[in-house]
Amino acid sequence: MAPLLPTIHDPSALRQFDRAQLKQLADEVRSCVLDNVSRTGGHLSSNLGTVELTVALHHVFNTPHDRLVWDVGHQTYPHKILTGRRERMPSLRQIGGISGFPQRTESEYDTFGTAHSSTSISAALGMAMAAKQKGEDRHAVAIIGDGAMTAGMAFEALNNAGVQDCKLLVILNDNDMSISPPVGALNRYLAQLMSGNFYAAAKNVGKSVLRAAPPLFELAKRFEQHAKGMVVPATLFEQFGFNYVGPIDGHDLDSLVPTLENLKHLHGPQFLHVVTRKGQGYKLAEADPVAYHGPSKFDPAIGLVKPATAPKQTFTQVFGHWLCDMAAQDTRLVGITPAMREGSGLVEFEQRFPERYHDVGIAEQHAVTFAAGLACEGLKPVVAIYSTFLQRAYDQMIHDVAIQKLPVVFALDRAGLVGADGATHAGAYDIAFIRCIPNMSLACPSDEAECRQLLSSAFAQNHPVAVRYPRGAGAGVPTPPGLEALPFGKGVQRRQGRRIAILAFGTLLHPALAAAEALDATVLDMRWVKPLDVELLLQTAPTHDCIVTLEEGSIMGGAGSAVVEALQAADVQRPVLQLGLPDRFVEHGDPAKLLVSIGLDAAGIERSIRERFGVADAANASVSSDSSDAIVMAAGKTRPGAM
Repeated sequence: MAPLLPTIHDPSALRQFDRAQLKQLADEVRSCVLDNVSRTGGHLSSNLGTVELTVALHHVFNTPHDRLVWDVGHQTYPHKILTGRRERMPSLRQIGGISGFPQRTESEYDTFGTAHSSTSISAALGMAMAAKQKGEDRHAVAIIGDGAMTAGMAFEALNNAGVQDCKLLVILNDNDMSISPPVGALNRYLAQLMSGNFYAAAKNVGKSVLRAAPPLFELAKRFEQHAKGMVVPATLFEQFGFNYVGPIDGHDLDSLVPTLENLKHLHGPQFLHVVTRKGQGYKLAEADPVAYHGPSKFDPAIGLVKPATAPKQTFTQVFGHWLCDMAAQDTRLVGITPAMREGSGLVEFEQRFPERYHDVGIAEQHAVTFAAGLACEGLKPVVAIYSTFLQRAYDQMIHDVAIQKLPVVFALDRAGLVGADGATHAGAYDIAFIRCIPNMSLACPSDEAECRQLLSSAFAQNHPVAVRYPRGAGAGVPTPPGLEALPFGKGVQRRQGRRIAILAFGTLLHPALAAAEALDATVLDMRWVKPLDVELLLQTAPTHDCIVTLEEGSIMGGAGSAVVEALQAADVQRPVLQLGLPDRFVEHGDPAKLLVSIGLDAAGIERSIRERFGVADAANASVSSDSSDAIVMAAGKTRPGAM
């Protein structure tokens, strides 16, 4: 049997295939996904679970004229393979390669950029209503997972969509349950029946006839709801105004294709419930979909193998151990995560303190306000959340926590660049958006030991404090066994040098120390962005000719800006070079290579300082009393990572 996948250059070819060919193609796509992800790393379980659904969608709908919006988008590798990017899959998530998520700039088939959860229904509804307003005959399809359906935004969109007359189809990809064969066969029949024109027409005619007799109409309505309730989940989605169909087996093309074809010809908002299995077709991933959710490179024939030597402790692990230790000491501690138990390091905490562990689902806004409610009653909540996801609860952090000065600790994982997940997941903005909030404090540990100690410092406060730390391992500094806290709002000098003072915020302290050796510069480990250690700053500035600030965060409004503001307030004039993340989105790739590309490695830091202050006199810069750049950095420079 000749391979079909090499003949697919765009989805139009799929529309000529019969059912047997579609099944063969699905097998080939699944093999392609496994082969490529095992070589590059990436999301595996979720993509293996959406192969047949992707094939069916591109077979039934006229993409890209019809719009597909994938929620989160980490399950779109089959979609990318079928839309002209198969040969680029070896570059997946690499610098200059294709993204692990949909990107509008990458392909016309990526109709909406997604990487954060629960946005698909809103976006697809917007597309459907735009088509209606412009008089265009097109469908908009949102494919959303059961996890993403826990977010309030998804239900806000359903509530709006249910009263609109447009060509919108919402597909719930439910991979948290299974369908036994008998139920699957029954549901296939019922789904096709309920999505067919006869059923829809008969239902509408029956309603129009029975409306003349209200008691009979109400009886018929109740009978329909109860009859459907016997074979499908509750009629919640029909209460929103959708025509609900399903659940059906999302791996059964004989069920998917005719059901989608029927739904395509119905009017008004439609809701299709499909059940899939994460890791489908690869036994190891089926058995442990969590482990294979986002694996690094591996041999598919062997599977994931523990490294021969123990890896360095990650910051996530440091947090997880601290959380358990502090919870054992203080019964007021409560741990909260918005559906990121593994990613945020709360597995052990859940096992040891189940009554004090709360996974609230993908609902960041609720997570923060829930924590505020706990704090009102004298508990000490710790919200473990990725920096990029805290952005989604910014109002709650201000309105519900900061204004009321509630003692909530925010443990911000994935601060700074995150590598292969790219701009959508980078924690680039937390320094800028937290430091402007009254009553909030922000710590940025430089290594694992400081991370543990600063978490203790944060927990000891009676107001909200965030502690930001990066993904992965640090410098390998051993963590102290106790729960001793570092002084609140105080930094420390790590190296004494001459004329140039480098103020490092966070883990960039280590390349700063390396650069300082070549420059004979002073290095301060600032530890806190807010409160800024103004005393240490004002002790250092008068004895140095120029200041360099260094942070793995947005330069605009970041820690460097705090330093400039403090110098201005004290009327201390020194030229300041701010190094950090540039005013652009940094795309996916290896984190170390990305830091090199924007000049935030040791060599780049040294180079930027020499370029700003002159090569020959880098350590002999002088300050004129009327210098026009006495305070602010060299704006407009093209040098990466500097402003």
